Amino acid sequence: MCGIVGYIGNKEAFPILIKGLRRLEYRGYDSAGVALINDNGDLNVYKTKGKVDNLVEYCNDKNVTGNIGIAHTRWATHGEPSSLNAHPHYSQSKNLAIIHNGIIENYSQLRSRLQAKGISFVSDTDTEVLVQLVEFIQEEKKLDLLTAVQLALNEVIGAYAIAILDHRNPDTIIAARNQSPLVVGIGDDEYFLGSDASPIVEYTDKVIYLEDGNIAVINRHDDVKVVNIQNRKLYPEIQTVDINLGQIEKGGYPHFMLKEIFEQPDCLTNCMRGRVNIDTDNVVLSAVIDYKKQLLHANRFIIVACGTSWHAGLIGKQMIESLCRIPVEVEYASEFRYRNPVIHKDDVVIAISQSGETADTLAAVKLAKRQGAFIYGICNAIGSSIPRATDTGSYIHVGPEIGVASTKAFTGQVTVLTMLALALAKERGTITSDDYLHIVEELHRIPNKMKEVLKLNKRIADLSRIFTYARDFLFLGRGYSYPVALEGALKLKEISYIHAEGYPAAEMKHGPIALIDSDMPVVVIATHNAMYDKVLSNIQEVKARKGKVIAIVSEGDETISRIADEVIEMPATIECLEPLLATIPLQLLAYHIAVCRGKDVDQPRNLAKSVTVE
Repeated sequence: MCGIVGYIGNKEAFPILIKGLRRLEYRGYDSAGVALINDNGDLNVYKTKGKVDNLVEYCNDKNVTGNIGIAHTRWATHGEPSSLNAHPHYSQSKNLAIIHNGIIENYSQLRSRLQAKGISFVSDTDTEVLVQLVEFIQEEKKLDLLTAVQLALNEVIGAYAIAILDHRNPDTIIAARNQSPLVVGIGDDEYFLGSDASPIVEYTDKVIYLEDGNIAVINRHDDVKVVNIQNRKLYPEIQTVDINLGQIEKGGYPHFMLKEIFEQPDCLTNCMRGRVNIDTDNVVLSAVIDYKKQLLHANRFIIVACGTSWHAGLIGKQMIESLCRIPVEVEYASEFRYRNPVIHKDDVVIAISQSGETADTLAAVKLAKRQGAFIYGICNAIGSSIPRATDTGSYIHVGPEIGVASTKAFTGQVTVLTMLALALAKERGTITSDDYLHIVEELHRIPNKMKEVLKLNKRIADLSRIFTYARDFLFLGRGYSYPVALEGALKLKEISYIHAEGYPAAEMKHGPIALIDSDMPVVVIATHNAMYDKVLSNIQEVKARKGKVIAIVSEGDETISRIADEVIEMPATIECLEPLLATIPLQLLAYHIAVCRGKDVDQPRNLAKSVTVE
């Protein structure tokens, strides 16, 4: 949600800022803007509704010179998408310009107070309130910008990542964060700002991840100074970012989503590297070794997550309960944080988030930690907020995921949960040696089996054309395949805007069967496992009502293949690992239907990659 970019150095800032905004487009946005201080000391703000390309076109005849600037892509919270509500925002005097990610919860009270002082507003945003407050404090008390920012933030309730320019001090950017990510990149005589590292890695791999309450003073002639709101000097660690530039480019694919679907075999190999040792038939997770006592003696696990990560959690629940015999609850983080949950000191809370910045999940982590639970994080983004807030955890190591609709992060999360269940089951003695060895060996084979599934891409692309004009879809699965059905429905509605629902197949008779007719495509995960005969009966019920069945079946299936309208075969595997294979045809189906419908696959409307506000 929203994207922040900043630059200060010896180069022209505008091209760097625009390239940075393009790197952050995956986060989701509805408008874009830039603020630059040119060589004459003028502070120019240019902004437009729509894509970054619109901003570039708008700026064609504008003065975009200068070596210092900030830029922003906005995902609307307060006020509709428009050029007026787009960032950056001027202060009333136009001495200051600000960009902001997050939500200022008490903006209305602050706005009324400032209006009573004669300050007028031109936008509907909470962000403009903040820049007006900073300037009001600065002018009333005759303060420098840093002190004015510190005093203003003391009055603010809410989440923010901000960057501020003052044309009277053209060598400095002030940046601050609270509950919204912000990264400072350190180059050679130049500095960068980003909501994450993706706009920065082209120029430097040295970064500072600002913590909540941090304020960075970035001066082109000095080292970065980091303080808190009380002006206590802080000494943050300079970290090295391990991102290959090729990972955040399309690499010849038409969309990031398709590229990331096809990356999954290699991603899971990377995820398992050093953890699944096939030579010794062993799964090793450092977190289980280092925190064995807390994990093995857990009374229960509580998985908190949102969206796709929640679906991965449902698979993890079945895996952990089946292999480890520990009760597991899976909670939407947004509900968990507000319902006064019962948490005990011998509970382990597993927080799952691709970005590591999901606001609801991060809040759930903090709540559980205050109540004494042990926190295990499963994330993709190294150095993000959730890994820093947890007691231990595991990175999924699938590389940056740019497409808004999560693909490789989902299979990476499921893989980590599988490894966690195996490692714990072995330590607890709740799995036989033969079963353990069988699952470990089969997990090691999954990347190659994924490659076989990906060979079906053209077949699924052709199939997708048949269903491009469907208005509704139903996805059915049982056992480990039920969360896959939920995930398949989510992918389809996210990027094609077709209404889709996922259900346990047996629940179809408790309502959804009323929807089935000849216009209703029904996708059924019907692999040859313990539930096969039950799912077969569900398919027959759909066919009896003239529903169109697309069945995901095991290779060589003959029974369902005879009655389904369309069949997609995938290699056989152990039931608990089937989600890793079965999800790929559903990703491809959603992708190709969306492309056929002419939709923006990588940046679907109204969605954001990293949901950093409520």
